[in-house]
Amino acid sequence: MRLETLSPWVRWGAVALLQLVLILLPLAERWSVHATGQEVTLALRPIDPRDLLRGDYVILNPEIGRISRDQVGSGTDLAAFGLGDTVWTVVERDAEGIFRAVDVLPAPPQDGRVALKGRAGSSANGEELRVDYGLSAFFVPQGKGKEIETLPREQVRLVVAVTGSGRSAPLRLLANGKVLLEDSAF
Repeated sequence: MRLETLSPWVRWGAVALLQLVLILLPLAERWSVHATGQEVTLALRPIDPRDLLRGDYVILNPEIGRISRDQVGSGTDLAAFGLGDTVWTVVERDAEGIFRAVDVLPAPPQDGRVALKGRAGSSANGEELRVDYGLSAFFVPQGKGKEIETLPREQVRLVVAVTGSGRSAPLRLLANGKVLLEDSAF
């Protein structure tokens, strides 16, 4: 069947359906991570409070975004990761219930350990590796940013969902163990 022989309604319907699918795909991806991912609590590094709020987003700085050689041990060569390389950061829960980086791998771990997939950023002489997991911004309702801005970073935690393939999505912000904000899949 040729495209020209289809009625205009069918063609417009196909275009509308394609647009709807393109809109729903990212939402379905996010819902999938929320629904199937394991919850992981991450510590946040301090951020200059003047840069914390930009519009309706709180800028976050997950501790695992900067991985030092001390955290992963001598078996991992941080300098081996180039800018933009895909990396998997293996995290383990510490005594406080916070997941911290214990290894960085060029491929997903095969032993069932929890790992977040990210992109390698700059590496300072192999001593530290910056990794972007797509978790650096968190939507906040209008006016809620000022409240978050005043909280000490060491009291704020980010809970994320992590799937077996390393995809991650923010679930909620905690302040002193209490839910401050929740992110919905939609």
